[in-house]
Amino acid sequence: MENFWDSNVWGSLLLTAVLLISLLCANALKKSIRLLRVSLIPTSVLGGMLLLILAVVFEAIAKKPLFDTAFFNYNGSQTLEIITYHCLALGFIATSFRPVQRKFTRKRNVEILNTGVTTVATYLLQGIVGMGITMIAALFIQDFFSAAGILLPFGYGQGTGQALNYGGIYENDFGFVGGKSFGLTIAALGFLSASIGGVIYLNLMRRRRPLQNGQNDNPEILSAEDVQKPDEIPMNGSIDKLTVQIAFVFGTYFLTYLVILVLGNLILSFRSILYGFNFLVGVLLATLICLILRALRKKNIVKRQYLNNFLMNRISGFFFDLMVVAGIAAIRINVLKNYWVVIIILGVVGAVITYLYNRLVAKTLFPAYAEEQFLVMYGMLTGTASTGIILLREVDVEFSTPAADNLVFQNFPAMVFGFPMMLLATLAPKEPLATLLILTLFFVAMNLLLFRSKIFRRHPKHPSSQ
Repeated sequence: MENFWDSNVWGSLLLTAVLLISLLCANALKKSIRLLRVSLIPTSVLGGMLLLILAVVFEAIAKKPLFDTAFFNYNGSQTLEIITYHCLALGFIATSFRPVQRKFTRKRNVEILNTGVTTVATYLLQGIVGMGITMIAALFIQDFFSAAGILLPFGYGQGTGQALNYGGIYENDFGFVGGKSFGLTIAALGFLSASIGGVIYLNLMRRRRPLQNGQNDNPEILSAEDVQKPDEIPMNGSIDKLTVQIAFVFGTYFLTYLVILVLGNLILSFRSILYGFNFLVGVLLATLICLILRALRKKNIVKRQYLNNFLMNRISGFFFDLMVVAGIAAIRINVLKNYWVVIIILGVVGAVITYLYNRLVAKTLFPAYAEEQFLVMYGMLTGTASTGIILLREVDVEFSTPAADNLVFQNFPAMVFGFPMMLLATLAPKEPLATLLILTLFFVAMNLLLFRSKIFRRHPKHPSSQ
């Protein structure tokens, strides 16, 4: 019989409260300390670091992990990983539910495609360099997991959730001790790389031209129609509008689990991979539900618009903030004691190659807004999409260039071209050299596609001499 005063009743709720309180503390620090305010470090990253520091100090004094005490029902570390895992998919599902009604020109479609290809090409470059570094490290470090470098694109390019997913697969299925913490640490270094590299680049830009001040406290100006469109369900009807949005998100995640459960039982050898792709299955189902709702609206079966862009943005932001702070807090420093040199090398080299490659692409293919395109892509490919937006706001407060739209709409081409790399990541522990070769060939192919207008440029025909 359950007693309400037992730790298993309160543990998970208390842990969630601590995560959210850390976000409030981090926000207060950013507002009050100028160095933090201008550092461009996301509040969620700072909140996670506060908890990580607290956990390290507590463990040094008490000789036991902070989050595995009775206060958190003895399994807080595992709960942090679970929160990170689920928040990734829930955030992506909410993002996929945002109604989009835009028409683009052929030129804009090409720029969006190029942005998606840039994303995948950067993943591949990060994977090639990461694999190269850890394969060399395995020659000198006994029993080191040679395929660990493939976690660089998942930590930098895709963020905390995917770094945990694949780190967990390597830890559980291939014996990589500390794989989860390794991936989460790479993701944390990615956020630092985004902030440090972004500040360096912005300072270089300030020498060339004055910048808009993106670090301001002015509230976002929203019209009534931004929050509530005329054809939508009311904000406070018989069921609260926010409740409806959350029901769509969690209902879709419920369907996601059922799909993965069925497929996992049918293909047992791919079960761990399928559960690692929970976010992708969720996105596909959310897109399908959007199409069904749109068809029902056209047939006048559904009279009102149920999905709300403003609220879905808030929901996805909540899940992504919670994901990042939980992911960083879940890092176990003690299991990484033999890997720090490799991790730091991966972090530094990953930042440099991402910086240089995206700078080259932006200057070559997006000359009209090269600075904005570089910042938004570099921020995303070392942190998350929100990190890219933070950097972009420094030079384009009103989002007057297409860079922000490129970031949003590149997801579909990036998903299509990037899917094979996710499958390759499961080959890496078995055949690291073959994986490195395939990644390299794939990177060459992506660059041929990306720079097609420059490589395969048609030369004008000269009129034949009379």
